[in-house]
Amino acid sequence: MALSIDLSGRVALVTGGTRGIGLGITHALLAAGATVVTCSRSDVEPVPGTTHRVCDVRDPEAVDALFASFDRLDVLVNNAGGAPAADAATASPRFHDKIVGLNLLAPLLCSQAANALMQQQESGGAIVNISSVSANRPAPTIAAYAAAKAGLDSLTASLAMEWAPKVRVNAIDVGLCRTEQTDDHYGDDASVGVIEATIPLGRMARPDEVGNVAVFLASDLASYVSGAAVACHGGGETPAFLLVQKGLT
Repeated sequence: MALSIDLSGRVALVTGGTRGIGLGITHALLAAGATVVTCSRSDVEPVPGTTHRVCDVRDPEAVDALFASFDRLDVLVNNAGGAPAADAATASPRFHDKIVGLNLLAPLLCSQAANALMQQQESGGAIVNISSVSANRPAPTIAAYAAAKAGLDSLTASLAMEWAPKVRVNAIDVGLCRTEQTDDHYGDDASVGVIEATIPLGRMARPDEVGNVAVFLASDLASYVSGAAVACHGGGETPAFLLVQKGLT
């Protein structure tokens, strides 16, 4: 029996859904037939086939206004996030507050608002949090970001337990992904190639591949999946001692 995902008739909101991984998620939801709304802090050109709303997801009043505009909501993807590199020893309290606010508290705000809608719907709903392998992997210059993503994975499990059975809540722990910002972060193609050689599948993810996981978690095929943190990282990272043997360090 062939399995397919059809999200026709379902309404999805993707925060930060107009670029990078968020854009891949938006395209995947559209391909599955969903009605997609994106939001960001800026009034940008909507992705074809979508509606775009301006909302700073860290602002409780802005979040309340955004969700009040929905008659129904079947899927929320908390994708907005990220952080510039910063030395944990010298980064300011304001910097850390903004990073934790965007990557942990904003998904909680949006999830609370989405849950209020979904609990009133016979079909309930699904929330997908875009987390990171950094939640479980120490790395320099992203201490606050990694801590926030670890918190997001924990939050996912707690909300899944509290809001069941109407609302399923899951996370995707995303590894390295090729986006329009890849070169800014990792350098030229040669540098990216060296990094990709450390990934078991031999390359970074494409945004649409993360989107496919989000579509699955939003769909009825994942009807018994809740509270999970799904790894989307191409097999993880090759251990350092093997990289030394291969001459990649």
